[in-house]
This record gives sequence, structure tokens and C-alpha cells, in this order.
Amino acid sequence: MEQHVKILAILNIVMGILGVIVAVCALALFGGIAMIVGADGDADAPMVMAMLGSIGVIAFAVVAVLSVPCIIAGYGLLHHRPWAPIMTIIVSAVNLLDVPFGTALGIYGLWVLLNKDTKPLFQQGAIV
Repeated sequence: MEQHVKILAILNIVMGILGVIVAVCALALFGGIAMIVGADGDADAPMVMAMLGSIGVIAFAVVAVLSVPCIIAGYGLLHHRPWAPIMTIIVSAVNLLDVPFGTALGIYGLWVLLNKDTKPLFQQGAIV
């Protein structure tokens, strides 16, 4: 099961990094669109710019808040931290809603971490 834990850790880190990249791209996209709208000179441009900027910030915040825990959980699994299985179970449960890749990762994560052979890897004093 140690190999499955390592694979799960790497997949969580990759999924988290991709999520952060998507968050930054959403922020840049909506910011860019807001700047283009502002250059139009229309009377409603400031209001539309504010709305587009707000949408970008909210999208960034939501995706980043859901992605950063994946990176932290993956790091914890790689280093066999005692808190990592619980955090990764929570992250895997949330990932189930992210169809299709998050669902697959969530199912795999729950299968690996709820297996009875995985628990000894994270007990205090376990040899890594």
C-alpha cells in the first residue's frame, strides 16, 4: 500500500497545482476582459469593469481554496505525517464533486486511505 500512498500523494499535488494555475488564469482572463471593457469609454464601463473584476476574484478565491489543500495533503502523504490521512480523506470527499478527474481521484484516495493496510504507515514511530 505504500506505493499507492505515494501515487495518491503525487496525484493530489498535481491536481492542486493545476487548480492553482486555473485560478490564476481565471483572474487574468476576467481582469483582461475588464480592461478591454474599460477602454471602450461607455458610460456603464466602470460598473461592468467592477462586476468582471469581482467575478475574477471570486473565481480565483474559490478554486484556490479548493486546490491548495490538495497540495498540502499530498505533501503530508509523501512525508507520512500523522495528520495527512484525515486531511486527504476530507480532500478526497470534496474532490468527488469535481467530475470527472476529481471524482476518480476522490474514489482512489478513499480506497487507499480507508484500507486497513494503510493505517500502520502513518502511526507514530513508523519507519519511512
